[in-house]
Amino acid sequence: MEVCYQLPVLPLDRPVPKHVLSRRGAISFSSSSSLFGAPDPRQLSQRRGAISYDSSDQTALYIRMLGDVRVRSQVGFEPERRISHPYLCIDFRTLHTRPGYGTTSASSAPERRVHRLLSFQRYLHSSRLLRGVPQQIPLHLLDEDYTGQARCMLEKVGNWNFDIFLFDKLTNGNSLIALTVHLLNQYGLVELFQLDMVKLWRFLVMVQEDYHSDNPYHNAVHAADVTQAMYCYMREPMLAKSLTSCDLLLGILAAATHDLDHPGVNQPFLIKTDHYLATLYRNTSVLENHHWKSAVGLFRETGLFSHLPAEDSLNMERELGSLILATDISRQNDYLSRFRRHLDQENLCLSNASHRHFILQMALKCADICNPCRPWELSKQWSEKVTEEFFQQGDIEKKHRLEVSPLYDRAINTVGNIQIGFMTYVAEPLFAEWTRFSDTRLSQTMLGHMGLNKASWVGLQQEQTSASKEAEAEPAGAEADAIGAARRDSAAGSDTSSKEIPQGSKDS
Repeated sequence: MEVCYQLPVLPLDRPVPKHVLSRRGAISFSSSSSLFGAPDPRQLSQRRGAISYDSSDQTALYIRMLGDVRVRSQVGFEPERRISHPYLCIDFRTLHTRPGYGTTSASSAPERRVHRLLSFQRYLHSSRLLRGVPQQIPLHLLDEDYTGQARCMLEKVGNWNFDIFLFDKLTNGNSLIALTVHLLNQYGLVELFQLDMVKLWRFLVMVQEDYHSDNPYHNAVHAADVTQAMYCYMREPMLAKSLTSCDLLLGILAAATHDLDHPGVNQPFLIKTDHYLATLYRNTSVLENHHWKSAVGLFRETGLFSHLPAEDSLNMERELGSLILATDISRQNDYLSRFRRHLDQENLCLSNASHRHFILQMALKCADICNPCRPWELSKQWSEKVTEEFFQQGDIEKKHRLEVSPLYDRAINTVGNIQIGFMTYVAEPLFAEWTRFSDTRLSQTMLGHMGLNKASWVGLQQEQTSASKEAEAEPAGAEADAIGAARRDSAAGSDTSSKEIPQGSKDS
């Protein structure tokens, strides 16, 4: 069986929870395989989009990682069905459920067949008739004043103080779509690559929908923020004069999709719960591989690059994956050491395609964790959001009696100590090397903001520590006062009795 892009073999020997939903195009098999022969959509037995057949592309079948997926072909292959499975039964769709949402009665009608491959997020929205409308957002058109303000903000999209939270409000929750379209048009990439605007818009709508809006941090606003930061880096003199149009397109799309369909938990959580994604990607860059394959699935479903030669389209997908995989924080030291070695040897040549690609990787890594380098008003909001997502995972781990991940326990950690540690051991080393590479006003501004933000967190930590000590001291002081008062009362009582006894004896 030929597996495209050297994807791992579908683990049909291990059962997968029925509630788990995967991404479209996560696994692709060549239809020229003797196993499948010439498939007919009517020969495919599917449950809730387990298998999707694209009639416009006679060369591929896309198979989802679902429980008891059954493939009927000319050879009549059907995996064995099992009742139990070793996976921890944690349904990611119910982590942020709303009252009355998604509840169905046991006697409801049979499950509707869904013929499209759905992500975690799109499964929740599959019943909506209007595609591209964010959840709980009114359908009325935005007021002209709001759209005008959004356009004014886009004129200053290269400003490092760009407020993505305000922009998201002005675009009615569509910041990722509006920002990405603007940047692609600003660089002239839509015309240069002859991108179909309908396909492009559909692609971006689906990308934005696949970000989980209930994640405090890893959502579409974070993707828009990273995209804006990536644009700022690509405008730096050393990159602006060296990057090709293809580099610019890849940089923008990689930033927009780098956390696509993020479930709101980290890789160690997926591994220790035997999640099917960890099995599929063999515990290596699990989330980053999932983000990449999710983006590739959207490319193919929308046909965004279908007009390009097949080889160019495949190269685009591979290079996009290389950029997204670089955001794996567990490989931070590997990339940083390589970056430092290039800078020490002064052998970076941006006319070399591989060196340009490496710099794009480093730029995306910086954009992904640039929150500590933003002005305090923005940085503080991001810090609180990412910490809340950590704590939510810690709550889930406690609920299911799992070992709580370091820094994820809200009972013993604070936003301040987490951020101070992150800046010290992760952000500062990375941005120090980036400044060596591109010592510009922007780089100095980022380092300045990070220093001020770190000092602010240290100050807040000290205030919280002193306040907690005072709070502990107050009960202790009150208790000591009560004991002292009791002793004085006891002493006074004993004095009175000692005086009364002689008087009584005298009277007697």
